[in-house]
Amino acid sequence: MTVSLFLTSFGSQIFAQTPETYDITNPIVILESNLGKITIEFFYDDAPNHVENFIKLSLSGYYDGTLFHRIIPGFMIQGGDPNTIDGDPNTWGIGGPSKRVNAEFNTIKHNRGIVSMARSQDPNSGGSQFFIVHKDSNSLDEQYTVFGRIVTEESFETLDKIAAVQTESNDRPIDPEQVRITKVSVVNRSDVSNILELPEPERTQSIPISSTGNQKYESEEHEIAFSVPEGWLLQQPDKSQPNSPDVVAVGPKNGEINPVFSLTVQQTNQRTLDDLISEKIETIKQVVESGNLNIISQDKILVKGNEGYVIDAEGNFFSNDETYKIKFREIMVYGTEKFYTLSYSNGINEFDSQLPRFEETVDSFEILSESNKNNLSSQSSDNQEGGGCLIATATYGSELAPQVQQLRELRDNTILSTETGTTFMNTFNQFYYSFSPIIADYERENSVFKEIVKISITPMLSSLFILNHLDIDSEEEMLGYGIGIIVMNLGMYFMAPAIIVYSLKRKYL
Repeated sequence: MTVSLFLTSFGSQIFAQTPETYDITNPIVILESNLGKITIEFFYDDAPNHVENFIKLSLSGYYDGTLFHRIIPGFMIQGGDPNTIDGDPNTWGIGGPSKRVNAEFNTIKHNRGIVSMARSQDPNSGGSQFFIVHKDSNSLDEQYTVFGRIVTEESFETLDKIAAVQTESNDRPIDPEQVRITKVSVVNRSDVSNILELPEPERTQSIPISSTGNQKYESEEHEIAFSVPEGWLLQQPDKSQPNSPDVVAVGPKNGEINPVFSLTVQQTNQRTLDDLISEKIETIKQVVESGNLNIISQDKILVKGNEGYVIDAEGNFFSNDETYKIKFREIMVYGTEKFYTLSYSNGINEFDSQLPRFEETVDSFEILSESNKNNLSSQSSDNQEGGGCLIATATYGSELAPQVQQLRELRDNTILSTETGTTFMNTFNQFYYSFSPIIADYERENSVFKEIVKISITPMLSSLFILNHLDIDSEEEMLGYGIGIIVMNLGMYFMAPAIIVYSLKRKYL
């Protein structure tokens, strides 16, 4: 597991068992390097386990000889990896102890001089690697565990010297010996005479997690929006490869691993959905043949009016010399120019516990560019909080999905291509979505009712074949036939029964 910057209260007394027994009141850690000393004080009340972990490692000599292996001036310097003592530089950044420290996110801001714990995408993956903030970096606030800060003038001077060393393109120092930690000491605060009188650390005006509700993520760059569960850590990791996630949400651990939702955005490059499915199957073929991945099911589906593909699988995941049994669900949503992959992974035994939350995230997923194009804002807002299109809900994953897609194309390519058609659809949508979300919610709650609705709309969807046999010479005729078919079928087969059910549901439920 890669450790990188993106990914017991014991009061003021520390007891650590090393070659000697230490009894230190109000400890301070001093890192000595070839460019000077860095003196660190700690925030016990905010991150007791991280403070204890850091001091115990310091007492044991764990940090002696390590480097500040990742240096980004204006951002931070990162150290604490035992691989940097004498290991291959290509392994710098992935080392650490087997014991991990669970996240203790707090409200202290990542301002200059703050010491915080580096980690992977798993919030509970802190080990030995830490970073010191060179310039205020408040985008990290409440996403990494702050546990200390530097407290002497020399410390700030040393921080600036280390941040100024020459680095390679991967942020590693060209001359590692400049930034080697030669010795680490743990001393009583009273033994340090040059500590600055610093104010209390600045804090964020944090809203308690219990009152935040689902977190809404929206990206203008990717033209998408969706929600993730409250309290989950929402991140945008560096996209190192085209198939790397653009957004990751990590939940609290309730088993061996943390549940993870992710979204990956890629260009279709004129590939069809079938092309993408074939590529996916070919990509995982070797893993399947090795026995480390088992495909449970796969199928084409419809997601919010878009063609899609869902695959369920389970397999082995290797991390820190341990093997975990993981279950996955991956949903590919096919757009005009981009396709979007929503994924969920968790331990096999815990997978079902978070599956409803993943389904809520999928239900909230919205391609903003298509919503704007189709002027269906009312539909989008309904779908974010449940509800949605009752036709799409009834036919979701069924044999009628292709006909629903054809109906959508009739709307998008024919009716909405004219001013008259757009006016008609806007008026129709205001009426349709006044009751559709409630019906759609009830379909999700009652499978029998969902089947009844699906049967009732079958004549409407089947009658679309009429368009294939008409002699249509103009856009006006196509528009007329298209609107006529929609109105005729919705009125005859569906709209009246739906309104009746809606009325009964409001009266008795």
